[in-house]
Amino acid sequence: MTSEELDIAFKKAVTNINEHSEPFPADLLLRLYSYYKVATRDQETPSSRTPLINAFKTNALFQTQNLSDEEAKELYIECVNHYFLYRK
Repeated sequence: MTSEELDIAFKKAVTNINEHSEPFPADLLLRLYSYYKVATRDQETPSSRTPLINAFKTNALFQTQNLSDEEAKELYIECVNHYFLYRK
């Protein structure tokens, strides 16, 4: 997959998640959050009002810190496709 194709597939996966109206499992949201932050090179720290949520987000980011933005995009797409295929 070329870089341009990867970007298109990533944007489509993000749109699919954003347009979905049913709630997602918390573990899926954390994985998507961390992959998205790495893929978009977003350096902002978690800013939830709940310290426990910030801790989970920080842990998820820590686990993905060695991924390149391309790897994070691929994992995000894979995660989204798996969820919509199996709803797990």
